[in-house]
Amino acid sequence: MAAASVVRIHERTKQRLDRLKLHPRETYDDVIARLTDMAIDDEPLSDESLEHLRRSEEDIRAGRTRRLADIARELDIE
Repeated sequence: MAAASVVRIHERTKQRLDRLKLHPRETYDDVIARLTDMAIDDEPLSDESLEHLRRSEEDIRAGRTRRLADIARELDIE
């Protein structure tokens, strides 16, 4: 069996972890491991995606944006 550590958490955090369990007998270690796996992105964005994001930010700063409601109205999909 692997070494164990004691970690102090607030009761509210424990309750939140309980709600995230996939089944009642899932361990807190399994829940925390699953959450950390979800938080770590092993596939960084490509250079092309980063460039698209940069251009999008420039558009936002320059005011080249439109409200979603306006576009939906134009496309008659309100």
